[in-house]
Amino acid sequence: MAGRFSPRPTRTTVRGGDAVPSRVAAPAIPRQAGGPARTRVYVPDGPVELGLVLGVLRRGPGDPTFRTTPDGSVWRTARTPAGPGTLRVCARGGEVLGEAWGPGAEWLLDRLPSLLGADDDPSAFVPRHRLLAVTAHRRPGLRLGRTGLVLESLIPSVLEQKVTTLEAYRAWRVLVRKFGEAAPGPVPGGMCVMPSARTWALIPSWEWHLAGVDDKRAATILRAVRVAARLEEAVSMAPVAARARLEVVPGVGPWTSAEVVQRSHGAPDEVTVGDLHLPGIVGFALGGDRFADDAGMLRLLEPYAGQRHRAARLVLLSGRVPGRRAPRFAPRGIERL
Repeated sequence: MAGRFSPRPTRTTVRGGDAVPSRVAAPAIPRQAGGPARTRVYVPDGPVELGLVLGVLRRGPGDPTFRTTPDGSVWRTARTPAGPGTLRVCARGGEVLGEAWGPGAEWLLDRLPSLLGADDDPSAFVPRHRLLAVTAHRRPGLRLGRTGLVLESLIPSVLEQKVTTLEAYRAWRVLVRKFGEAAPGPVPGGMCVMPSARTWALIPSWEWHLAGVDDKRAATILRAVRVAARLEEAVSMAPVAARARLEVVPGVGPWTSAEVVQRSHGAPDEVTVGDLHLPGIVGFALGGDRFADDAGMLRLLEPYAGQRHRAARLVLLSGRVPGRRAPRFAPRGIERL
């Protein structure tokens, strides 16, 4: 039995695919609109640090689809194939409690283990640099989670092309708040579910401009949402094939497709190329070359074939980065539009 759902938060614990009674009571939260919560308790095979695993889904501190709360919970909204949903995740000891609301609640809870990295295999990573060995030892809770959703990562990644992260985060925040819908459940204030593909397609041109999105990025998003169903099918493909399908959309290049499959597939080898900062960071940490380009970065990551994205994540977590010479919120994705 893969899991049971109940309006009461102490029903099911999942260990290795078998359901057993849980002895851990869920922390109480106020019940609001959205109906009773569906719940699932998942027991991971090893340590899982929620901030590391789920933090990559947040698009800036004001992201209306993502919140962290003082009790350590992570809240996220998603537009699932079953409809909009809200998921709250919190860790208690060696167990993780998931609560969900809305039409997409069951879909979100079914995929909670994958979201938290159950499909990931950290043991496949063999450190070749002392820095990465030390970092991996210090951050054992790093898992590469799989959302199983494409559009929710594709659209904000397109918004991040060739602009500062500050501009991209603002655009995502403005558009989701204006054209999304209220998140189901007792969510922290201001949380929304991102718009549907049809709603994205109907956003007037002046609204893109008011959000600070130029015509090229807006056009890329419009082209993508018109084939949203075909793009979402990519979650069942291998990461390389999924990237190829995404890159059929004009304006979606290697930088964007890598950023998407890292989240949608939890792909451990799909390293980001075309980033303004990443080659210099990896070059400095692994080779002492703060001016490394994509080719130099890929050469340094060659020993980690199959795990290059994980290696790059560990470099970023190590804190060994060169001094900044560019603005703090410098452009990220450099795509050919």
